Amino acid sequence: MNNNVKLSRIQMDLTQQQLADLVGVTRQTISLIEKGNYNPTLRLCLDICHAVNKTLDAVFWEERKDG
Repeated sequence: MNNNVKLSRIQMDLTQQQLADLVGVTRQTISLIEKGNYNPTLRLCLDICHAVNKTLDAVFWEERKDG
């Protein structure tokens, strides 16, 4: 899963720990999401989006690859 969590977090000048605290998860969870190794729930996706002041599409949208 590709996402813009890391970029969005950095733009808000947040550490992984600060974002984790804002959304109620561990720093390790944020790290895994940023690496694409964890598929967050829709609720967590929305919480992250609110924390970084971006839309769901801006942070998590993935273009469909045909083929």
